[in-house]
Amino acid sequence: MAADGAGHPPGQRPGGPGAEAAQAASPRAPERREAGLRGAFARWRNGLIASPRFQRFAARFPLTRPIANANARQLFDLTAGFVYSQVLAGVVRLEVLERLATGPLTAAEAAQDTPLDAPAMTRLLEAAEALDLIEPATPLDGAPRWRLAGLGAALRGNPGAVAMIRHHDMLYRDLADPVAAMAHRGAGPGDTVAETARFWAYARDPGGRDKLAQTFGAEAVADYSALMAASQQFIAEDVLDRLPLRSMTTLLDIGGGEGAFLAAAAARAPHLRLGLVDLPAVAERARDRFATLGLAERSSVVGGDFFTDQLPFADEGGAQAVSLVRVLYDHDDAEAVDILRRARDVMAPGGRLIIAEPMADLPGAKRVGAYFALYLQAMGSGQLRSPRALAALATRAGFRGARAASTARPILTGLVTAHR
Repeated sequence: MAADGAGHPPGQRPGGPGAEAAQAASPRAPERREAGLRGAFARWRNGLIASPRFQRFAARFPLTRPIANANARQLFDLTAGFVYSQVLAGVVRLEVLERLATGPLTAAEAAQDTPLDAPAMTRLLEAAEALDLIEPATPLDGAPRWRLAGLGAALRGNPGAVAMIRHHDMLYRDLADPVAAMAHRGAGPGDTVAETARFWAYARDPGGRDKLAQTFGAEAVADYSALMAASQQFIAEDVLDRLPLRSMTTLLDIGGGEGAFLAAAAARAPHLRLGLVDLPAVAERARDRFATLGLAERSSVVGGDFFTDQLPFADEGGAQAVSLVRVLYDHDDAEAVDILRRARDVMAPGGRLIIAEPMADLPGAKRVGAYFALYLQAMGSGQLRSPRALAALATRAGFRGARAASTARPILTGLVTAHR
């Protein structure tokens, strides 16, 4: 097809009928240009990279071929991400990693006592191999076998990640229509509450804070409490590695769930007295955990609403340290400040505030933000914040010296501390 003298294909001249049809088919906002050299460079770069002709050239030219191939792989991974996650879910649900932990298996051996036949299991194993979860083993009698790869062994040793993979079935159903999920926030009259919001029942307020503390029984909290406890191990380790427990005598964990974080702290500091507050049914699970671990005499557990009820150590001059582990990101700013003020009110002078949760803008954890943007949307409340934003909230609540501290695995948790 020949172009006109200005380089436009026939029927595509500016202002011509072809241009009008194209605009009608692909409506777009008026172009807004970013000022400055960086904006000009970005426009030039993006226009060049978007050109199919340049993409063909870059894939063939030796100096640009590695970049072009890396971009192609990354785009493919983004496109195929859901399929990857479903392979992972199949591996977890069928306990493939546990089966291979005993030694290399054929597909037929791995398929025993599962709904899959040998050909179907072969496809799953080949997909898991492509994701570096498993790897080929030395064949015996000509039959292909697979064994655990390093990534699969790491997953098998992380019960929290396995629990989240099982939990994602619910999240994926809520996000089947991502645009609808992002357009809807919370539940109004006549709205359908997302499964994720129902799972984290405390995240919704069905009838006021006073009712919230009493509504949910043991059955309603069992699943999410167990999930939180299972995924707490590495977070507790990374946070406690950065805290001087020797200088503390009392530690209060607000919204402390089943007590997994406090139990980890108690194991490191035998002198430490523990306080925990959570919904009554959750607090009962914490009491059971502490009793099993021999920590009952060292602990004070309150079942109630941490927005309104009296907190442990309030009548003893306050706690020397108060922790909020994966609590604030469940709440919007106004509620987060209220929680922080409650923490300050129950804290002894000079006491330490500990905020530990996934955070935005942490080195090496950039994609955490993409995950939690949609997860919290499905949950119906909360937001992921940067360490700077959390420090600002702590300052608003009356704390001083708020600062971020690095952790060993920032993709799991960030850490912000402050003092009363």
